[in-house]
Amino acid sequence: MSKRLLTLTLLALFSTGCVCAQTKAQDKAAQPRAVSARGALDAEEMNNIGVFKRVSPSVVHITTLAVQRDFFSLRTSEQPSGTGTGFVWDDAGHIVTNFHVIQGADRATVTLNDQSSYPAKLVGAFPDRDIAVLRIEAPRDKMPAISVGTSRELQVGQKVYAIGNPFGLDQTLTTGIVSALNREIESVTRRTIKGAIQTDAAINPGNSGGPLLDSAGRLIGVNTAIYSPSGGSAGIGFAIPVDEVNRIVPRLIRDGRFIRPALGVTSGPENLAKALGAPKGVLLVNVADGSPAAAAGLKPFGRDRSGRIVQGDVITAVDGQAVADLDDMLSLLETRQIGEKVTLTVWRAGQTRKVVATLGSSD
Repeated sequence: MSKRLLTLTLLALFSTGCVCAQTKAQDKAAQPRAVSARGALDAEEMNNIGVFKRVSPSVVHITTLAVQRDFFSLRTSEQPSGTGTGFVWDDAGHIVTNFHVIQGADRATVTLNDQSSYPAKLVGAFPDRDIAVLRIEAPRDKMPAISVGTSRELQVGQKVYAIGNPFGLDQTLTTGIVSALNREIESVTRRTIKGAIQTDAAINPGNSGGPLLDSAGRLIGVNTAIYSPSGGSAGIGFAIPVDEVNRIVPRLIRDGRFIRPALGVTSGPENLAKALGAPKGVLLVNVADGSPAAAAGLKPFGRDRSGRIVQGDVITAVDGQAVADLDDMLSLLETRQIGEKVTLTVWRAGQTRKVVATLGSSD
């Protein structure tokens, strides 16, 4: 064999060997990697999973519809107007959510954890606290009631969970901590909601009305708002404390509305109090005839026949708790019952006294 032929033969054999080796390497690379053992989940992961499994059957998806009328044909049609979250309050079918979730809607549909849907009826709402109660007719075994905790014992730094339907994505769990307590947020009626819980658990549009939970899976608040210039989660969310919810929801179920205990007074603006040299509080400009305030001997500011100011009363505290304005006083009265007696601290013409009044109805 010539040297040239021998060289060509050796090159051919070498090339074939390279191709075979390359093919084998490619085949090996295309095979799935061996799965390594993970080991046990840690305690925190196990608790996250446990909370979600226990509570998610109590969380619902709310879709609202609005009736629209065509300007030319006068035909009506139902158009989706929004989505939100709610949770099962009891096995009678009562669903708690935010008022702003169903505000302006003509119809609402509740979708349960098993994806079955039911038309909902509005039982009652309290817009000042952004709380609404719906009711659906569904089998009781499909509606496990959420476990209710307390917000009175919350501490900054403790772990919390939020379950909701952000952007329409069903059953999403986010985690975080209580980042602040006793925040103030504004309701849809511009009334101040005091004592709100601040959390860094991710809350986005669609989470509204969903539960905020403690590490035991108990309800501690209703997610209601986010602070975000862009409209997305920015790490600051707010929830209505459960103690407030637990006080209001039973009344909505019983009466269909929240009837606030009242004194029967009208207050003047803050600048009027300053102009009259009166202290901070509820400066009375009207006391309704036959009202609890009238029975307690309260008098409004007014003018005599000569146009001179006649000194009236300023309520500065209710049961020893200072009130800076009417909003403060209404918030305190909402925690009382109609027919309950309250002690008012009252200022008039530089003198302070205490009077007892029996609360009436705001109707």
